[in-house]
Amino acid sequence: MGYDGAGGLREPIDRTVQRLLRRAVLDHATNEHRKLYPPVLHVGVPGVRSRQFEIEAPLDHTLRTDAVEAMLRPAVGKGVVPLLWLTRRGDTEPHDVDAEWSAAVQAAGGELGLTLGLVIVTRHSWHDPRTGVSRTWKRIRER
Repeated sequence: MGYDGAGGLREPIDRTVQRLLRRAVLDHATNEHRKLYPPVLHVGVPGVRSRQFEIEAPLDHTLRTDAVEAMLRPAVGKGVVPLLWLTRRGDTEPHDVDAEWSAAVQAAGGELGLTLGLVIVTRHSWHDPRTGVSRTWKRIRER
Protein backbone atom coordinates (compact mmCIF):
# COMPACT_ATOMS: atom_id res chain seq x y z
CA MET A 1 0.00 0.00 0.00
CA GLY A 2 2.97 2.32 0.27
CA TYR A 3 3.31 2.32 4.08
CA ASP A 4 6.20 0.65 5.85
CA GLY A 5 5.89 -1.09 9.20
CA ALA A 6 6.83 2.10 11.07
CA GLY A 7 4.09 4.25 9.55
CA GLY A 8 6.16 5.98 6.87
CA LEU A 9 5.34 6.22 3.17
CA ARG A 10 7.49 4.15 0.82
CA GLU A 11 7.66 3.92 -2.95
CA PRO A 12 5.65 2.83 -4.82
CA ILE A 13 2.85 4.89 -3.31
CA ASP A 14 -0.60 3.39 -3.66
CA ARG A 15 -2.64 5.26 -6.29
CA THR A 16 -5.46 6.00 -3.82
CA VAL A 17 -3.01 7.43 -1.28
CA GLN A 18 -1.44 9.56 -4.04
CA ARG A 19 -4.85 10.95 -5.04
CA LEU A 20 -5.78 11.72 -1.44
CA LEU A 21 -2.51 13.54 -0.74
CA ARG A 22 -2.76 15.47 -4.02
CA ARG A 23 -6.27 16.51 -2.90
CA ALA A 24 -4.82 17.70 0.43
CA VAL A 25 -2.28 19.89 -1.44
CA LEU A 26 -4.94 21.21 -3.83
CA ASP A 27 -7.35 22.03 -0.99
CA HIS A 28 -4.61 23.79 0.95
CA ALA A 29 -3.47 25.76 -2.12
CA THR A 30 -6.99 26.89 -3.01
CA ASN A 31 -8.46 27.43 0.47
CA GLU A 32 -5.63 29.13 2.39
CA HIS A 33 -5.48 32.74 1.21
CA ARG A 34 -3.47 34.29 4.05
CA LYS A 35 0.22 35.00 3.48
CA LEU A 36 1.07 34.21 7.08
CA TYR A 37 -0.85 31.46 8.83
CA PRO A 38 -0.23 28.92 11.56
CA PRO A 39 0.18 25.21 10.91
CA VAL A 40 -3.03 23.15 10.95
CA LEU A 41 -3.28 19.49 11.90
CA HIS A 42 -5.89 17.53 9.90
CA VAL A 43 -7.31 14.11 10.70
CA GLY A 44 -9.64 12.42 8.22
CA VAL A 45 -9.83 11.99 4.46
CA PRO A 46 -8.68 14.87 2.21
CA GLY A 47 -11.48 16.23 0.07
CA VAL A 48 -14.11 14.27 1.99
CA ARG A 49 -14.10 15.11 5.68
CA SER A 50 -11.54 16.05 8.29
CA ARG A 51 -11.19 17.50 11.74
CA GLN A 52 -8.79 20.41 12.02
CA PHE A 53 -6.70 21.91 14.80
CA GLU A 54 -5.11 25.29 14.08
CA ILE A 55 -1.86 25.50 16.02
CA GLU A 56 -1.85 29.08 17.27
CA ALA A 57 0.74 28.69 20.03
CA PRO A 58 3.58 26.29 20.75
CA LEU A 59 2.48 23.26 22.77
CA ASP A 60 4.61 20.82 24.72
CA HIS A 61 4.86 17.19 23.63
CA THR A 62 2.19 15.98 26.07
CA LEU A 63 -0.39 18.52 24.88
CA ARG A 64 0.40 17.79 21.21
CA THR A 65 -0.05 14.06 21.87
CA ASP A 66 -3.33 14.69 23.70
CA ALA A 67 -4.59 16.83 20.79
CA VAL A 68 -3.75 14.13 18.24
CA GLU A 69 -5.35 11.42 20.37
CA ALA A 70 -8.52 13.47 20.90
CA MET A 71 -8.82 14.09 17.16
CA LEU A 72 -8.32 10.40 16.36
CA ARG A 73 -10.65 8.87 18.96
CA PRO A 74 -14.00 9.41 17.12
CA ALA A 75 -12.77 7.66 13.96
CA VAL A 76 -10.83 4.94 15.78
CA GLY A 77 -13.92 4.26 17.90
CA LYS A 78 -15.73 3.43 14.64
CA GLY A 79 -12.92 1.13 13.51
CA VAL A 80 -11.41 3.62 11.04
CA VAL A 81 -7.79 4.78 10.98
CA PRO A 82 -7.81 8.18 9.22
CA LEU A 83 -4.97 9.99 7.49
CA LEU A 84 -3.07 12.65 9.43
CA TRP A 85 -1.55 15.63 7.67
CA LEU A 86 -0.12 18.96 8.75
CA THR A 87 -0.59 21.97 6.50
CA ARG A 88 1.96 24.76 6.81
CA ARG A 89 3.70 27.39 4.76
CA GLY A 90 7.06 26.86 3.14
CA ASP A 91 8.40 23.98 1.10
CA THR A 92 9.54 20.44 1.79
CA GLU A 93 12.55 21.56 3.83
CA PRO A 94 12.16 20.30 7.41
CA HIS A 95 10.67 22.68 9.96
CA ASP A 96 10.72 22.19 13.73
CA VAL A 97 6.93 21.87 13.70
CA ASP A 98 7.22 18.80 11.43
CA ALA A 99 9.33 16.85 13.92
CA GLU A 100 7.30 18.02 16.92
CA TRP A 101 3.96 16.91 15.50
CA SER A 102 5.38 13.75 13.93
CA ALA A 103 6.60 12.71 17.41
CA ALA A 104 3.16 13.48 18.86
CA VAL A 105 1.48 11.37 16.17
CA GLN A 106 3.80 8.46 16.96
CA ALA A 107 3.14 8.79 20.70
CA ALA A 108 -0.64 8.98 20.21
CA GLY A 109 -0.49 5.96 17.92
CA GLY A 110 1.40 4.04 20.57
CA GLU A 111 -1.21 4.90 23.18
CA LEU A 112 -3.99 3.79 20.83
CA GLY A 113 -2.16 0.67 19.67
CA LEU A 114 -1.87 1.95 16.09
CA THR A 115 0.98 2.56 13.67
CA LEU A 116 0.52 6.10 12.40
CA GLY A 117 2.37 8.48 10.12
CA LEU A 118 2.12 12.22 9.49
CA VAL A 119 2.38 13.83 6.06
CA ILE A 120 3.43 17.49 5.71
CA VAL A 121 1.41 19.46 3.14
CA THR A 122 2.30 22.85 1.65
CA ARG A 123 0.71 24.81 -1.19
CA HIS A 124 2.94 23.04 -3.71
CA SER A 125 3.90 19.70 -2.18
CA TRP A 126 3.47 16.90 0.29
CA HIS A 127 6.20 14.93 1.99
CA ASP A 128 6.70 12.29 4.63
CA PRO A 129 9.27 13.62 7.13
CA ARG A 130 10.17 10.09 8.25
CA THR A 131 11.04 8.63 4.85
CA GLY A 132 11.57 11.66 2.61
CA VAL A 133 9.02 10.46 0.04
CA SER A 134 7.39 13.50 -1.57
CA ARG A 135 5.55 14.97 -4.54
CA THR A 136 5.83 18.56 -5.77
CA TRP A 137 3.86 20.67 -8.25
CA LYS A 138 4.73 24.06 -9.72
CA ARG A 139 1.03 24.89 -10.07
CA ILE A 140 -1.48 22.43 -8.81
CA ARG A 141 -4.89 22.54 -10.45
CA GLU A 142 -8.19 20.71 -10.31
CA ARG A 143 -8.20 17.83 -12.78
